[in-house]
Amino acid sequence: MANLDKYRVNPKKFSLKDYDPKDKTERTGNKDQNFVDLTKLATEINALQDILHAEGKHKVLLVLQGMDASGKDGTVRHVFKESDPLGIRLASFKAPSSEELAHDYLWRVHQQVPKAGELVIFNRSHYEDVLIVKVHNWIDEAECKRRYAQINDFERMLTETGTTIIKCFLHISKEEQKKRMQERLDDPTKTWKFNPGDLKERALWPQYMQAYEQAIQATSTDHAPWHIIPADSKTNRNLLISRLLLTTLKSMKLTYPPVPAEYKAIEIEP
Repeated sequence: MANLDKYRVNPKKFSLKDYDPKDKTERTGNKDQNFVDLTKLATEINALQDILHAEGKHKVLLVLQGMDASGKDGTVRHVFKESDPLGIRLASFKAPSSEELAHDYLWRVHQQVPKAGELVIFNRSHYEDVLIVKVHNWIDEAECKRRYAQINDFERMLTETGTTIIKCFLHISKEEQKKRMQERLDDPTKTWKFNPGDLKERALWPQYMQAYEQAIQATSTDHAPWHIIPADSKTNRNLLISRLLLTTLKSMKLTYPPVPAEYKAIEIEP
């Protein structure tokens, strides 16, 4: 197993080219062993998430960002496969509604951040507002830089009020994306996931990679660092994010709330 710090972005010397989307470092043993490892990690995550929920003190935000077919849904399905839904919530961000567009771009995001005792997963996030809008030139460079600063301030406010933020860029190669999109077309059980509009975005791959690189470099901070997750291997992706999340939860020193002294005198009638 690799050192998790290897995947953490240092904004002073960062380039996406330094990260191989085909990296399989987190995989160990054969397919069966990988399944056992992932199940063990998922079970440990569930145990700590239960304490997080019971303690009602800490907040955790897991941000999953990546190109189409990079595996955001699959990550949720496998990393949290053993988790009790109590205390866990998924927030997905699609194209903004007319109501959302009538407010600032962070308005809809702030409503979805975790409350005390909650772990929230963002499937896409506020970073859409410095990615797709930049690639399509819906905002200019000056506005984009303002948004980087606003996002950093927003995330700092969250961390200063008790939220631990884990940001993961699911780094998939263009070749692997093509393979997965073709599988969606060929497999009737996956065709519902296919969106012809995704092909238009795929044609802008170089622009997206540049936008991601700039956004990640500008917003990987001490309080909310980015991690680059090699995602061509679904198993590697799931194991790495599981280990990153588990390490984070362990570092929080979570404990069940103490039993009130008056409870010790309570006797339940037969």
